[in-house]
Amino acid sequence: MSAIWALMLAPGFRAGAQDIVIGHFGSMTGNTATFGISTDEGVRLAMEEINAAGGVLGRKIRVVTADTQSKPEEAVTAVQKLINQDRVVALIGEVASSRSIAAAPVAQRRGIPMLSPASTNPKVTQIGDYIFRSCFIDPFQGAAMANFATQVLKMKRLAILYDVKNDYSIGLREFFSQTVKRNGGEIVADESYGEGDIDFRAQLTKIKNAAPDGIYVPGYYTEVGLICRQARELGINVPLMGGDGWDSDKTFAIGRDAVNGCYFTNHYSPDQDRPEVKKFVEAYRKRYNGKQPDAMAILGYDAMYLMADAIRRAGSTRGRAIRDALAATKDFPGASGTITIDKDRNARKPIVILKIENQKAVYVTSING
Repeated sequence: MSAIWALMLAPGFRAGAQDIVIGHFGSMTGNTATFGISTDEGVRLAMEEINAAGGVLGRKIRVVTADTQSKPEEAVTAVQKLINQDRVVALIGEVASSRSIAAAPVAQRRGIPMLSPASTNPKVTQIGDYIFRSCFIDPFQGAAMANFATQVLKMKRLAILYDVKNDYSIGLREFFSQTVKRNGGEIVADESYGEGDIDFRAQLTKIKNAAPDGIYVPGYYTEVGLICRQARELGINVPLMGGDGWDSDKTFAIGRDAVNGCYFTNHYSPDQDRPEVKKFVEAYRKRYNGKQPDAMAILGYDAMYLMADAIRRAGSTRGRAIRDALAATKDFPGASGTITIDKDRNARKPIVILKIENQKAVYVTSING
């Protein structure tokens, strides 16, 4: 093969163009479309800022987005397309752990670094040494809410209602339960549902009969609002708690007053008194017509900056060089918090706990990772 053909077949090459091509795969449509759209907006805001400041290695970054349609099998197709057709040098995605787990083997086999901005299930980065994440993981997230419930809210009897079809939900259930028991609490009911369900009354009735002090619902916003409403309709008045999958305007739109008094863990709050947060929120609102950025937006923003920083430190767009630079990341000043990548390619960073009041998520506290 000639040197010219080798260059043309290399990831990121485009005739007549010198852009560094990075792929984003996310749920732009489907059940969890707010996740993908927000992430893409954050990624592209960061891309625009980076390019305006001179780009990376003297070249501009160009992001190509592929829709996973909120389906694991489509995540595989999206990554294959980004690698084979768009010749990306690196990947950002996905938000949902199940979809990252499905797509990661493709990136691993091809030697393309993949950075998930928001997949918190530990299995994601266990797939291979080219797979990273820039968010905290579920053992930390589940334990943080369990500690808050038992130590701050003084709950002793906890119930769980989780999505049996979702790796994210299954993992959080396990880590929450372990920590509750370690803290001397008791899991008095453990019920499940499946993604797409709309009637949770049978499970909630069993939970009500167990008389818990609180209910942990580690699912996505697509079901959480309905679960909260049906719980209140059945006379369940204790707080419901969840994870970062609650973070969507649809949680409040669907749940309405029923979500007030509930808590969830998240990656950031726009109310945090940190200059990095204020700068990001201001830039995002200006770019997207006053829209309030959710956690997926700031995670996409940080992932793009972290990937660009790794390419700069690598001094190359080759997969192995980017991989090594990502692995060496330490004390990266992300807008959502300082990020250090550990030996398992997971990010060590803070978590926040929010309380819903008047259908708005209000900052309560931060916990360091």
